[in-house]
Amino acid sequence: MNSSPSVRRSVGADVSLALLALAISGSLYPSRAAGVLSEQDYLADMPVVLSVSRLAQRLDETPGAVTVIDREMIRQSGARDVVDVLRLVPGFQTSTSFESVAPLASYHGKFDDYSNRLELLIDGRSAYSTYFIGSIGPGLQTVALEDIERIEVLRGSNSASYGARAFLGVINIVTRHSADTLGAQGAVTVGENGVRDAQARIGWGGTASTYRLTVDRRGDDGLIGANGANQVQRVNFRADTWLEAMSELQWRAGYVSINANKGRTPDKKDWQDSPARAFEFASGYMQVDYRLTVGADSDLALRFAHGQETYRDEYPYALQNLNPTVAPLGVTYGPNDVYMIRADGGASSDVLTVQHSVRVNPTTRLVWGGEYRNEQVQSGPLFNTDTPLNTEFVRLFGNVEWRLASDWLINVGALAEHSSHLGDTLSPRVMTNWRVTPGHTLRAGVSKAFRPPSVFEKSADARYLVPNLPPNLFVQYLSSGTVQAETVVATELGYLGEFKAWRAALDVRLFNEQINGFIRRTQNRPFDFYNSEDFSIRGAEYQLKWQPWNTGHLALSQTFTHIGSALANTGTAYAAPRSALSLMFTQALPGGFDGSVIYQNQGEMVLQGSDTQYRYPMRRTDLRLSKSWRNGSRQRELSLVLQNLGQPYPDFDPAFYFGRRAFVNLRLEE
Repeated sequence: MNSSPSVRRSVGADVSLALLALAISGSLYPSRAAGVLSEQDYLADMPVVLSVSRLAQRLDETPGAVTVIDREMIRQSGARDVVDVLRLVPGFQTSTSFESVAPLASYHGKFDDYSNRLELLIDGRSAYSTYFIGSIGPGLQTVALEDIERIEVLRGSNSASYGARAFLGVINIVTRHSADTLGAQGAVTVGENGVRDAQARIGWGGTASTYRLTVDRRGDDGLIGANGANQVQRVNFRADTWLEAMSELQWRAGYVSINANKGRTPDKKDWQDSPARAFEFASGYMQVDYRLTVGADSDLALRFAHGQETYRDEYPYALQNLNPTVAPLGVTYGPNDVYMIRADGGASSDVLTVQHSVRVNPTTRLVWGGEYRNEQVQSGPLFNTDTPLNTEFVRLFGNVEWRLASDWLINVGALAEHSSHLGDTLSPRVMTNWRVTPGHTLRAGVSKAFRPPSVFEKSADARYLVPNLPPNLFVQYLSSGTVQAETVVATELGYLGEFKAWRAALDVRLFNEQINGFIRRTQNRPFDFYNSEDFSIRGAEYQLKWQPWNTGHLALSQTFTHIGSALANTGTAYAAPRSALSLMFTQALPGGFDGSVIYQNQGEMVLQGSDTQYRYPMRRTDLRLSKSWRNGSRQRELSLVLQNLGQPYPDFDPAFYFGRRAFVNLRLEE
């Protein structure tokens, strides 16, 4: 690109939600019962994580490499949503575009318009989109950043614990316990590019039960060159109740709506196939968790979750633009002859999970359980039927943590899955952790995973019933139903070291991920899905955390990736950059000030929505400066964030750019 569009600027404010929070009076209540892991447990020198083997484990004992992003790091990043935080994770690529319904994050490659090879968990609930072929984009918009305690990211396949969607990794968003968010809190953000965010929260309760209600919205004018503004609105509720006999009941419910714009204006290439338009996506969930401590060495957990999605997207298509080979001889259309193309539909999911954790003896722990998941997708435009299409998953899982010796730990796990679309699969994993010396651990292992085709990949039948044309003539998608599951065999060697004298920690991962039967769309209409090439993703990544002095912290990550695809012009070889680096430095300053800088340098890669022959690098620098103070018991913070101080860079499509954005955030807490 020789030139970049100028940055559009607009300043808007919507303070209603923030004022609501300030109007609600809050008071302090006793914290939750003893024995539950606190924030300090997770922010200690060697954090405890929950989302790798389904057992609570120290980072040096997990069967895989994990990045933990705590809420202080989220605050200092200046990010406005989860996707913008995930760009700090080694091996991740992100996009802020709403062309694929919501901003996306992927690991080790943007292989298509949707990120459907990662499992997204929110408080243990699987939150990928059933409607959008397993995309995690909509789910990443579920909760407000202010409600997140930490984000655990397992960098590597984990179907041995969570099944089909954990093909290349797992993102687990852990929200704050309602006992930690008592009182009132609100925030408002305004700035360039039409940034208009507002958030309010109230927490209440006593020693037996605590509750939290959060409402928020975020909106801006979108990418330069893209079509229009984007807005996300959310409501989330959580209740935590301590019962007798060492048991706890948790209720969660929420709703998110995305009202955004997509498509291309007439000055863009192929705009007729996707003209500029607005769309609506809405999703709601309900989750109930029951945990019972059976004894000193045994815990039982039950979970039921229900999710619902609806999507509305339609646009007029000028029949004059029909390919002459499609329109039969003698049929002509005038300038006013249009056909409304639709992609409307909905989906739902119901999940029941039972899990039992037990310490068998001083050297062995075991977690095992089962899960039943039912998914329904309904869309006349996409499947040529209004009958819901069902997919059922039945899963049995288990993981044994065996301390072979004081310095040797072995994790052996597997998940057996029956899918009504695919049949039976088994995803095993074996990982060995050797503590060479105190504070220095080597990790090695292998795992196998499957990704079954989605309902759309297996059963798509999208056709346009154009007036004066036969009903079977203008067919966009017609799946043959022969596509099979993708498989990946992942091997890795890792090192985790603590250098206390230097106040530093280093995590290194060497990986080889052999993917077979990669699912790809055919080139010509009607589109079908098939198992194409086999290829490997191999390389190395590391993350370094260093505290050079008491008031400064540095987090550095770098990834070197090589995708060995034999097929040309598919974009696979450059689905991830050959090298990528991110750096975040934070510094506490006198007078209640603190500052942070984030630098990101990413090599050339194929953009998520672009032609495969074009590749683009990305460089971005963000700055944040904040001032905190107290007024009695009230905490206040005012911050200024400058995003992308350099030139605008292409995002999702060569015609769309992420430009400079400056905004101010005011946060108030009672």
